[in-house]
Amino acid sequence: MMSIEIDDDEKEDTSRRPAKAVVGSHRDEQEVFGKVYDPRIVRRIWSFVKPYQGRILISVVAVLVFTLTQLAIPLIIRHAIDNGMKAGSADRAVLAWTVGVFALVILINYAASYMQENVVGKVAEMVLSDLRRAMFNHLQRVSLSFMDKTEVGRLMSRLQGDVNSMQEFLETSVMSVGDIALLFGIVSVLLWLDLRLGLLTLSTMPALFVVRLFWLPRAKVAFMAAHETNSIANGALAEGIHGVRTVQSLERQHVNFDLYDEKVLANLNTHLTSARYAQIMVPIVDTLTGIAMATVIVVGGSMVLDRSLDIGVMVAFLFYIQRFFDPIRSLTMQYSVMQRAMASGERVSEVLDVPLDVKDKADAVALSADMEGSVEFRKVTFGYRKNQPVLRNVSFRVNPGEIVALVGPTGSGKSSCMALAHRFYDVWDGQVLVGGLDVRDLTQDSLGEQIAMVLQEPFLFSGSVFENICYNKMDASREDVIRAAQAVGAHDFIAQLPDGYDTQLEQRGGNLSLGQRQLISFARALVANAKILVLDEATASIDSYTEMLIQKALIRLLEGRTGLVIAHRLATVRGADRIIVLQNGEVIESGNHDQLMAAKGLYSRLYTMNYTSFDDILGEVETQTPIATA
Repeated sequence: MMSIEIDDDEKEDTSRRPAKAVVGSHRDEQEVFGKVYDPRIVRRIWSFVKPYQGRILISVVAVLVFTLTQLAIPLIIRHAIDNGMKAGSADRAVLAWTVGVFALVILINYAASYMQENVVGKVAEMVLSDLRRAMFNHLQRVSLSFMDKTEVGRLMSRLQGDVNSMQEFLETSVMSVGDIALLFGIVSVLLWLDLRLGLLTLSTMPALFVVRLFWLPRAKVAFMAAHETNSIANGALAEGIHGVRTVQSLERQHVNFDLYDEKVLANLNTHLTSARYAQIMVPIVDTLTGIAMATVIVVGGSMVLDRSLDIGVMVAFLFYIQRFFDPIRSLTMQYSVMQRAMASGERVSEVLDVPLDVKDKADAVALSADMEGSVEFRKVTFGYRKNQPVLRNVSFRVNPGEIVALVGPTGSGKSSCMALAHRFYDVWDGQVLVGGLDVRDLTQDSLGEQIAMVLQEPFLFSGSVFENICYNKMDASREDVIRAAQAVGAHDFIAQLPDGYDTQLEQRGGNLSLGQRQLISFARALVANAKILVLDEATASIDSYTEMLIQKALIRLLEGRTGLVIAHRLATVRGADRIIVLQNGEVIESGNHDQLMAAKGLYSRLYTMNYTSFDDILGEVETQTPIATA
């Protein structure tokens, strides 16, 4: 869907609107760390995972097999010690058999580990790819009323940061199954090997839970603060980069650096605090591991000396205790990962669930390519904010092949009329008809094919000049593109570019002047070969010479087409077939230039005031030009 810039005065005042969930700055701590488990979000994530459930099942089986091999290795070592290395009676056959089994288990361990890492990694990448595609596809179709009030940076955060958080969750969630299985497996094996020693060894666990009970809330606050200050610092960085021209022109480099330095310092302090909380658990777990091992050595050693415990069992205990706290540490990290995933999943779902205010009816028809090309407004009332209409009972008709200009003060509703003709928004009351049909009864794709728009600030995309000109008609030939460029006077400067039509454009066409970008947008509109051409202040930002070239080209461009023109500079539209004057969202005058001048109304007054700003040469050009646009 194409976008259109609406005059600021015509839009609602979004700066005073209460923040919505999807665009709000910070609701509460669950904006960063959500619920530990949210069934609704999990179901939404599962809808993207479900197509790969077979692979997920394989990875879960691989994780469980890997866990079983981890549990088996100490038991094999215990068997080798107790049965193959008895004092004075070493059994080489048992040792050889044990080495073979050990090698087999290690091989299975490697295969299972490779399988689960490989499968889970690929599934996570595919799920995240599907999720990004779904979000992008939805945002391409979402109503402009949503885009008007949504920060682009926040949407980018959802497409990148939040999706990456969910990827981390998907990759670790399957492994957490193995951690849980390993934890319970170790406890079971310890109690099976020796109940008394097992219970004594596990007696250190309550201390870990008590420490974690006091640690988790404080760590959560520290992690949240680090996340927030990181977002603030990144926001300041992005703003400084995007506004670098203004910064340099106003000599604000040192001031901006000091302001950014404060944010970076705050970010550093919060990260140091969160790092301390993250690191404090490591020595605690290591200490508890040491205490448990010391318990096994002292108590287990005494039991071995008393011949009430085999030495192989004690060695197995030591191996299991070494591994016992690993899944606890991993699950603690998974706790935070899951919290972030639930919060990210909620924000991603909010984007995917944004309603499409403007959508095709089930029985919508396609606008025929040979339709008459008329545009009609019938008693249209419309606004961007409830109870604050921008257009009030507006009615006018643009006949096929007619050039009609809309003029009026800023905020009078001119750009809103253009947006409604393309059905970027739906009217509150009345009808907008294109080709004699209500736009709400037409498919949006067919409407876009028959209405070409040129905006005041042309937007060029990454790619070549050729790709930008045929952006709306991908099957256009090179000859079609060259003819369109020649018609609007763009061919000469394009031919002088390093690679001509194959020259790659920088971001938003930054390696071209504003006038050159506008000429390319005119060529793009011409290649589209639409029946209706909408020009919204299309020459307001270019120099007089380029404007003169475009005005001449527009004579050919508008031949056989219906033209809707917005202009602030009234002197440039006096050759239009009809001029409609808007004020406060209402049509107050209509007629050609001579009729409106004779009426001595608003148009006459505005025209007189604005005409003095043009030089004599431009006035002569306009006198010779049947229709000019802005």
